[in-house]
Amino acid sequence: MAKLRVGILFGGRSGEHEVSLLSAASVLNAIDKTKYEVVPIGITKDGRWLTAEHAERLLKGDAGGGARAAQPTQLRAGDPEATPGAALLATGESVVVPPEPSRRDAGLAPFQTDAKTDANLRRAADRAINVDVIFPVLHGTFGEDGTIQGLLELADIAYVGAGVLGSSAGMDKDIMKSLFRAAGLPIVKHVTVLRGQFEGEPKKVQKLVESKVKYPVFVKPANLGSSVGISKAHDRKELGPAIAEAAKFDRKIVIEEGVGGKKNRAREIECAVLGNDEPKASVAGEIVPCKEFYDYDAKYLAEGSEGIIPAKITKAEMKTVQRLAIAAFQAVDCTGLARVDFLMDPKSRKIFVNEINTMPGFTSISMYPKLWAATGVPYPELINRLIQLGIERHEDKKRNQYSR
Repeated sequence: MAKLRVGILFGGRSGEHEVSLLSAASVLNAIDKTKYEVVPIGITKDGRWLTAEHAERLLKGDAGGGARAAQPTQLRAGDPEATPGAALLATGESVVVPPEPSRRDAGLAPFQTDAKTDANLRRAADRAINVDVIFPVLHGTFGEDGTIQGLLELADIAYVGAGVLGSSAGMDKDIMKSLFRAAGLPIVKHVTVLRGQFEGEPKKVQKLVESKVKYPVFVKPANLGSSVGISKAHDRKELGPAIAEAAKFDRKIVIEEGVGGKKNRAREIECAVLGNDEPKASVAGEIVPCKEFYDYDAKYLAEGSEGIIPAKITKAEMKTVQRLAIAAFQAVDCTGLARVDFLMDPKSRKIFVNEINTMPGFTSISMYPKLWAATGVPYPELINRLIQLGIERHEDKKRNQYSR
C-alpha cells in the first residue's frame, strides 16, 4: 500500500515566521515516516514558495546556493534536537504554482498567458508538489487566518486544522469575542478601535477606551498571535504608545481590561482541544510568565517562564475550563485542533475565555502537544490523529453538492 504524501507547509509572511520554523522542524522530526511520505514546503517572508529540497535545507540553516541564511536570535521554545538555529527562509528556488492534489482531476492549473511564458509555466508546473494532505504549520497572518485554507479549498486538497471560517474567526480577536459573547461565554471587558480612528483623533479614542475599560489594559493587534505587538498600558501615558505599537501590525486594535486590576495579576490557564464534530479537551495547564505578562520575549527568548501541567486548580475548575474550551472551539466553528487560553482572577477565581489559537505553537515542547501528552496522547500519535482528522473533514465536505 502506497504511503500517504503529507506536505508540511511552514514559514510564511507573518510576524510569527520564525515560530513556524520551530514547529515545522519538530513535526518533521517526529512524524511517522513508515506511514507517511513527507514533503517539506517552505514559504519565504516575501511570499515565495520553495521546493522541498530547498525548504528542508533552509530549515537546517542552509540558505542554498552556497550562501548561509542569517541566524536570528535562538528561540527558547525550539526543540534543540530538531531546530538547529531556526534559520530564516531567505533564499531558494521559487515554486510558481502551489501544491496540487495527487489526483489529477482536481487542483490549481497554471495561469495561461502568452506564448513567451508558456514554456516557463510548464517547467513550473513540472516542479509542483503533488500531495494527499497538507499539514499547514503556519502561525498568524496568511497562515492561520483562513488565507492558506482558502487556497487549499480551491485546490481541493485535504488539510489539517480549521477551515476558512474557523481560521479567520479564530484569528480576529474582535470577531472571536463577538462569537464568544453570542455563545454565552464569559469574556473580559474590551473595546475595539481602528488604526485610522486613532491616527485621526487620538484624544477621542483615548476617551472612548477610558469610558469602556479600566487601567491596566492590554492592547493587541486584532489579527496576530504569539503576543506580537501586545503591550500592557498601566495608565493614560502608556495607552497612546501601546496603541501605536499594535497599529503597526493590524488596522484593528483590541483593548482589554486587565483581569485582577492594578494589584493582582491574572493566572493564565491553557487547554488543548482535538477533534471535528465531537471535540475532546485535554487537561488544563498554567503558564507562569517570567515577565509581567506572557509576551513574545517571555514565550520565546527569556528564560524563566514556567508551564505547569496539570494546572493547580480544583477538579470543578478543571471541568469548567474543559467545558468552556470545547464551547469556544465550537463557537468559532473550529475543526482539528485549537488551544484555548483563559484568564483567572486570582482573588475571585472567576474564569474568563481569553482567546482561541487555531494553529498553536507545535514544537514537541510547546504547550499544545505537552497538554495532550499529559492527557495520554504522545506527540507522534497527536500528529497522526490530526492528519486523519484533516482527511476525515475533507471526505465529509466532498458529500456537499455544489450544483443542482
